[in-house]
Amino acid sequence: MGRQKTVQKKLQPYEIGELDQYLFGQGTHYEIFRKMGAHKAVQKKQEGVYFAVWAPHAARVSVVGEFNAWDFGANEMHRQEPLGIYTCFVPGAQEGDLYKFCIETQTGERIFKADPFANYAERRPGTASRVTDISNLKWSDEQWLQKRKKWDQKENPLAIYEVHMGSWMRYPGTEEEGFYTYREFAHAITDYVKKMGYTHVELMGIAEHPFDGSWGYQVTGYYAPTSRYGTPQDFAYMINYLHRNGIGVILDWVPAHFPKDAHGLADFDGTPTFEYADPRKGEHPDWGTKIFDYSKPEVQNFLIANALFWIEHYHVDGLRVDAVASMLYLDYGKQDGQWVPNQYGGNQNLEAIAFFKHLNSVVLGRNQGAMMIAEESTAWPKVTGAPEDDGLGFSLKWNMGWMHDFTEYMKLDPLFRKGAHYQMTFSMEYAYSENYILVLSHDEVVHLKCSMLNKMPGLGFDKFANLKAGYTFMLGHPGKKLLFMGQDFGQLHEWDEKVSLDWHLTEEDLHKDLQNYVRDLLHIYQKYPALYESDDDWDGFSWINANDGDRSIYSFVRYAKNHKKSLLFVCNFTPVARPDYRVGVPKRGNYTVILDNEHGAYKTGEKAPVLKAVKSECDGQPYSVSLPLPAYGTAILRFS
Repeated sequence: MGRQKTVQKKLQPYEIGELDQYLFGQGTHYEIFRKMGAHKAVQKKQEGVYFAVWAPHAARVSVVGEFNAWDFGANEMHRQEPLGIYTCFVPGAQEGDLYKFCIETQTGERIFKADPFANYAERRPGTASRVTDISNLKWSDEQWLQKRKKWDQKENPLAIYEVHMGSWMRYPGTEEEGFYTYREFAHAITDYVKKMGYTHVELMGIAEHPFDGSWGYQVTGYYAPTSRYGTPQDFAYMINYLHRNGIGVILDWVPAHFPKDAHGLADFDGTPTFEYADPRKGEHPDWGTKIFDYSKPEVQNFLIANALFWIEHYHVDGLRVDAVASMLYLDYGKQDGQWVPNQYGGNQNLEAIAFFKHLNSVVLGRNQGAMMIAEESTAWPKVTGAPEDDGLGFSLKWNMGWMHDFTEYMKLDPLFRKGAHYQMTFSMEYAYSENYILVLSHDEVVHLKCSMLNKMPGLGFDKFANLKAGYTFMLGHPGKKLLFMGQDFGQLHEWDEKVSLDWHLTEEDLHKDLQNYVRDLLHIYQKYPALYESDDDWDGFSWINANDGDRSIYSFVRYAKNHKKSLLFVCNFTPVARPDYRVGVPKRGNYTVILDNEHGAYKTGEKAPVLKAVKSECDGQPYSVSLPLPAYGTAILRFS
């Protein structure tokens, strides 16, 4: 007898095939989101939706939704081996339909799960996924994307405005929460950012999450922009609009942990699927969350494809990766007995380290000019080092050490600052060990830490003057910049995600003056390459006097690569005026004041003070200038 021919069914582009399974099982199916989840399709001339979900230990899986009256028996899914991906085509299902996967576990229990790959979700408190088509989003930001390919974050200005959309601005007195939609927000934030001089907006908590109080860090829908503010199409409109106005977009991204919500990823198929099985590895006791199992190629794939999804499909310019330290250390936030050492007996999570190297290599290798930013709070070496040199491969790292030292110093009564003078200089000891962003983030203005303004000592005017001096120092210090919303005009109360910022304050003199001052700083930042070109090079910075602790005055110079239009910074952190403060300078010539704390930036047509350097040694420099330095006085002087 001759062999029987095996006729293989020709797969449709939307269907899961052997190659898809192979790549997913290897952790290298970087566009798996085009196959998994819910996708509109046509089968035998019938329109409907193709569903696919990974549930390796499920006994049975069905898709239930508005299209079948949530009936478990109506659309049972077919299991594909070897990975346990379940698929089915549902004729008549259409865009906008709500759905979930009903999973029958090995114990016979039926659990209802939202789609891990869903592109849109029901508005909370509902927890179902919603069928949507994001294959034809409208874009007109090609010019921005082409420019981004040549953009290098090391040598260009990066001034980030960190924003929580739901509390940045709200409509007062509305029955709903008063949220701005993505489209409304796009226009309002663009106007503000352009006026102030930020280069990028960083958005907290965009991926779908059930609980507002988590600020978006307890994610249940990694592939879905939250429905609180509109549709995926609205979200794409916002990105597109910001790009067309020359503003970059960074998203907070949370690969460290996920919540235990019944409809989410936890125990997805009745067993630990996305998380480590051992609770000593798979749970954060303090946070009440699950930890992704980075040893599973499918989980790595889920996360890496998700990062690519935001950057490639939605044109996002960078991801700020949340809680990196919690991923790197097995004992992070845990007591003895609550964690398991690695195979060498250490506390490093070797699987997470390998994941980061893989993630950053792929994302940055495929997307020239995009950024991967680590929120990493320890002294882990080479966070921004190249993976081939045993680095983690991030573009930039939040400088948490600087943030802590800076805020602790600024909180001090000026009388005691001389004893803590080193707190403002210590960061220069390690300033070039990584590619840093100086951050004053949301974490610094919550949980009884006070607003940035109310951290400052003194009353009224003193608080504002202190903050001006602090922001001036921050501008001059090497590293890219980030301010959380409200800090630029002196928000009084701590940040509260439930209410809008107090925008009425910007009409009050002191707050308005602070806002204008920060605006001037940001515009100076973008104007002068000395402030951003050499953030990773000692040649771009030089202390003039780092040791004037008795008077709590700091002076230093920032240089561009060509050493033209150099900037001298002088910052007085006490209420004591110095009418004739002499500061050393490196060369003869004129020193033009471009900003001071009382005037702000000197504009074209205004007569800016010009100081002539005299040959008189001071601060170890051959020349010096003398300038009046008021209480909390600051000055930035330009010289060539």
